[in-house]
Amino acid sequence: MNLINGLPAHVLLVHVVVVLVPLTALALVASALWPPAARRLGVLLPLLAFVSLASVPLTTHAGEWLEAHVESNALVRRHTELGDGLLPWALGLFVLAAVVWWTGRRAGAGSPGAASAGVVEGDGAGTATRWAAAPVRIVVAVLSLAVAVGAVVDVYRIGDSGAKAAWHDGFSKSASRSGDGD
Repeated sequence: MNLINGLPAHVLLVHVVVVLVPLTALALVASALWPPAARRLGVLLPLLAFVSLASVPLTTHAGEWLEAHVESNALVRRHTELGDGLLPWALGLFVLAAVVWWTGRRAGAGSPGAASAGVVEGDGAGTATRWAAAPVRIVVAVLSLAVAVGAVVDVYRIGDSGAKAAWHDGFSKSASRSGDGD
């Protein structure tokens, strides 16, 4: 898919990435830090992360096609290089979203109080299980926060470089006609 309604697909697909990756990052961090959010989102969290992940190579592929159809310069090459680095971040978001969903699902399998304490119903070693679950939750939360920040920063850097590549000589700093509606 290189053209959509006569326009380069990249300029349309990029909006999917720009919206979904930060949205996924926000949902992941909220779910990792606040288990009720994870339970409320349920399977929507890994599904959102999967769609985000799938949109990255589609957008990158369309961008490579577009790169072959525009004049090459340092700004375009820089944007292309940065764009190639988003896939690992999106993969990290997906893996962590699956982990957060899975652990929230397992915690929710027990009694209502067990979900918040990390204890499975009928577990005689409830205190030990709770203490064992705490380090895992902390590690997952820290990793989620780090990957989310990395992904959002990378999306920003890629978008900024793309805007510079597209608009560096594409407009005049002074108005060509009056802005009063004449």
